[in-house]
Amino acid sequence: LSPAAGRLSYSLGLKGASMVVDTACSSSLVALHLAVNSLRNKESDLAIVGGVNLLLAPTLSINFTKARMLATDGRCKTFDASANGYVRSEGCGVVVLKRLSQAIRDGDNILALIRGSAINQDGASGGLTV
Repeated sequence: LSPAAGRLSYSLGLKGASMVVDTACSSSLVALHLAVNSLRNKESDLAIVGGVNLLLAPTLSINFTKARMLATDGRCKTFDASANGYVRSEGCGVVVLKRLSQAIRDGDNILALIRGSAINQDGASGGLTV
């Protein structure tokens, strides 16, 4: 998957840092954090951050089913007492980031502000192994 970022940048005529971030469940958050820091440090003027999940083979779903991680009824019930696992799916989301001062100057349609971001590792905790 790592060549994908470079190929996409090439196809779109983009210049500058181009990378794939794979940190399991936190990949999109880590990518966003890196982009925010790049903008704050004035390493870049614009950042495109995307997150993608593809189900290319049944292996993980089979293993997760055996481990009783997936919802038996196929329904996601986040934060609900009746939750009985999670549901896998495919999807993609992309955000374009710019410093507020530049977005105002350029007359961009500003939909949200990122006031801060952070990343962390819990160390020796339950995490994925529970």
